[in-house]
Amino acid sequence: MSKVKILNVDIDNLSESEVLNRLEHGVVFTPNVDHIILLHNDPDFANIYADADYKLCDSKILYFVSRFLGSPIKEKISGSDFFPAFCEHHKNNEDIKIFLLGAKEGVAAQAQEKVNAKIGRAIVVGSHSPSFGFEKNEAECLKIIEIIKNSGATVLAVGVGAPKQEKWIQKYKDQLPNIKIFLAIGATIDFEAGNKKRAPKWITELGLEWLHRLISEPRRLWKRYLIGGPLFCWLIVKQKLKVPSFISVRLLKSLPDL
Repeated sequence: MSKVKILNVDIDNLSESEVLNRLEHGVVFTPNVDHIILLHNDPDFANIYADADYKLCDSKILYFVSRFLGSPIKEKISGSDFFPAFCEHHKNNEDIKIFLLGAKEGVAAQAQEKVNAKIGRAIVVGSHSPSFGFEKNEAECLKIIEIIKNSGATVLAVGVGAPKQEKWIQKYKDQLPNIKIFLAIGATIDFEAGNKKRAPKWITELGLEWLHRLISEPRRLWKRYLIGGPLFCWLIVKQKLKVPSFISVRLLKSLPDL
């Protein structure tokens, strides 16, 4: 499988249709600029990312950067685009049964109802919106494992934000033997429920979805985009110029959480 290296992430150079036709089992992550910055200061997250079976380009900015670096990625495949395409692709495949984990209370259930209505069958067989900080509560996590097992799901889509969702999948995937495909999908559950609106397509195609999200949630996202963004650009220039990519851990730890 062809890969494109952007800083410390090897992104699979596949089109959406190629992924849909290949994907029968495995863990799917969708790296964006925020993920790549987080990976620099979180060795555990980096190791988990390295173990993923698929790493798909979830950013038009990464798509443009790949061209700048001379190794063009075929296509942007964001989690919020891939998930509905995955559901449509498996519309008539009764072996695909999805469980949604994430979003605020009641939102996952709304997404379940809307996805099933759109697909025309109960492709989403279960959903659960965990409490805030659930990943630190082992008892709650084990209860969630049982809920997923009892649902009969073969696909688990987790949307609780990075790096939480990727770490949760890595920690508990071996306790879910019936799950063949794990999808880390960020805000997709909110989008499918209609709880949040995505940026217009023209904004996304220009690589400005980050600006739309920043305007929508400035207090939550300003550090990610206004601090992480310039740092990412600096690192990309260093990669282009083939300057050693070492970054002082002390420097990164001095930055606010992204």
